[in-house]
Amino acid sequence: MTTDTQQAEFAVEVRGVHKSFGALEVLQGVDLLVRKGEVTVILGPSGSGKSTLLRTLNHLEKVDRGTVRIDGDLIGYRRKGNKLHELRERDILRQRSRIGFVFQNFNLFPHLTVLENVVEAPVSAQGRDRAEVEAEAIALLERVGVGDKAHEYPRQLSGGQQQRVAIARALALRPAVILFDEPTSALDPELVGEVLAVIKQLARDGATLVIVTHEVGFAREVADTAVFMDGGVVVEQGPPSQVIDDPQHDRTKAFLSRVL
Repeated sequence: MTTDTQQAEFAVEVRGVHKSFGALEVLQGVDLLVRKGEVTVILGPSGSGKSTLLRTLNHLEKVDRGTVRIDGDLIGYRRKGNKLHELRERDILRQRSRIGFVFQNFNLFPHLTVLENVVEAPVSAQGRDRAEVEAEAIALLERVGVGDKAHEYPRQLSGGQQQRVAIARALALRPAVILFDEPTSALDPELVGEVLAVIKQLARDGATLVIVTHEVGFAREVADTAVFMDGGVVVEQGPPSQVIDDPQHDRTKAFLSRVL
């Protein structure tokens, strides 16, 4: 049972989450706790369940068993007695509007300008005043270094610029947590640094971040907690100095020997 004190402490609570696609069990009972204001980085080989876990946090993937809470709220379901009932789509969308998500392929609306991309969700999903949101959006675009691109379209931007717009779009929701799914994997190598620099600054500013990444050096530098997943389970988690620099499990050691 989660106490009110625990709910106040944790931005993300994952308890016993299972997820299968047909006969393939991708998540096999995952537990994860993320404290408010901390950065958790999830590492692991392809197919280990990292991205699926991330997508359960905002109910882009439904869980088969277990629960996900964000800021104390049960995500995707309501509890009635001992049973969980899935929320209506509009209620799920309302929950999602408090969870920032930065995709590996940017997912910007091509027919909207940069500014319109950032403004859309706070106005339509959160019902906030457009003028207020626009002013905040312009400030956020400046913060991530693309303030001069506000009236351009995504196709006119580099991949690194598009990803920084996607980060501004996530921030505009004033989210309890921002989820990053391999935020640099679609970028040319020379553009990776500019996106990682923005994420590092968010971490310094005290944002709560959960980041799936293959950038082990970045994870070591920015994470409060490093999580290593393999085969749909959390094999090892702790400070990066422990998980990355002094791993205890053979699977973690084998993975890091291949990528470091």
